[in-house]
Amino acid sequence: MLFVLLLLTAYLIGSIPVGVLVGRVAGFDPRAVGSGNVGMTNVARAGGTRAAAITFAGDMLKGLVPVLIARTAQLEVTQLLMVAFAAFVGSISSIFLRFSGGRGVSTALGVWLGLAPIVIPVAMVVFAAVLGISRRMSLASIAAAIALPPIVAALSYPKPYVVLAIAISALVIWRHRANMGRLLRGDEPPLWGGAKKAT
Repeated sequence: MLFVLLLLTAYLIGSIPVGVLVGRVAGFDPRAVGSGNVGMTNVARAGGTRAAAITFAGDMLKGLVPVLIARTAQLEVTQLLMVAFAAFVGSISSIFLRFSGGRGVSTALGVWLGLAPIVIPVAMVVFAAVLGISRRMSLASIAAAIALPPIVAALSYPKPYVVLAIAISALVIWRHRANMGRLLRGDEPPLWGGAKKAT
C-alpha cells in the first residue's frame, strides 16, 4: 500500500508543470512561445535567465524529491527505481497538461542525483563537450542520454539501474525527435552565435 501511494505521489510530483507556473507568475505562457515546450530552454525565450533557472531547479527537484522520499521509506531496489521512473514519466506526460510535458532532461538529472550521484559528473562531461562543440542544447541532451546507460553499467550498478537508464534515455531521445529531424536537415539553430528558433 505504501509503495502504491509513493508511486502515485511520484507521478503527481513529476507532473507539476513548473515552466507553466513560472510563466504564469511572470506573465507569459511557454506553450505559446518558441517551440511551445514547457522546459527551461523555451521558458528562457520569454522569461529570461531567472525564469529559466527557476524552471530548471523545479524540474530537477521533481525527480530528486520522490527518490529521496522513497529512500526514506526504505523501499527495496525495484520499487525505488519504479518510483523514480514514475516521477520521470510525470515530467514528460503530465496529468495537468493533458498528458503532454517537457523533454524530461532536468527531471532525469534529479532522478539520477537521488539514485546514483556519481553518474552525474560523467554524463555532464559528455553534455558539456557536445554542447561546446555543437552549440546545440538538443544535441548535447541526446548525447548525454545515449551515454547514460553505458555510464551506469561501467560504474557497476546493478542490472535494474541499467534497465532504468535505458528506459529513461530512450524516452528522452524520443521526446527530442523533432529536434533530431531539424539536426538532420541542418535547421537546428545554435544556442549562441546564430539565430535562435524553436528548439
